[in-house]
Amino acid sequence: MGILYLVATPIGNLADFSHRAVTILKTVDVIACEDTRTSTRLLQHYNIQTPTLSFHQHNEHRKVAALMERLDNGQNIALISDAGTPGVSDPGFLAAREAHRKGHSVCAIPGASAVLVALAASGLPCDRFLFEGFLPVKKGRAGRLDAIAGQDSTVILFESVHRIQKLVDELAARCDENRMVAVCRELTKQFEEIIRGRIGDVREKIAAHSNVKGEFVVIVAGKNYSE
Repeated sequence: MGILYLVATPIGNLADFSHRAVTILKTVDVIACEDTRTSTRLLQHYNIQTPTLSFHQHNEHRKVAALMERLDNGQNIALISDAGTPGVSDPGFLAAREAHRKGHSVCAIPGASAVLVALAASGLPCDRFLFEGFLPVKKGRAGRLDAIAGQDSTVILFESVHRIQKLVDELAARCDENRMVAVCRELTKQFEEIIRGRIGDVREKIAAHSNVKGEFVVIVAGKNYSE
């Protein structure tokens, strides 16, 4: 019986990779990558020459069976996403679930997670939080936004550069003007930035930003939090 390793990878800074993670990637039989081209940079940086295969959201359902066959044959597999922890808004859940069902060992190798990095750096309450990931683009989006506006706990969202202004506008329309938020981008990278404050002020800063790039993590404080 093989072992499925879910290995967290850096979310920007290649130095944020543990010795254990490198060792695992060097010693498994194959590495399943969300995008083999993206992962090549990391693997080359650490001189990891293990064979790779593609495992992403568009082929995850049909590739799970092939991964299980390898595990059945005693191979050890490492699964990595482009950045962060597999399974968190990235492929990984289906493979982990099926491996458990078939009696294989599943081992998560801890490391970077944009969720926790942004939450810790936001200066907003961390004792209770809800991770929402990416909201639906259309169907169900309004209901989810209304639910977030009514939350007592801190809420964590992912958003793309193309929709960040829309998301902040939508939150501002539904939340009290004093609601605290933090918009985090380019985490752990050279141009890391956290725009934090009351939602109306943050909305204006995002709108006035002349060079908005990167991927975003948005932290929304609970409705009863104030400072």
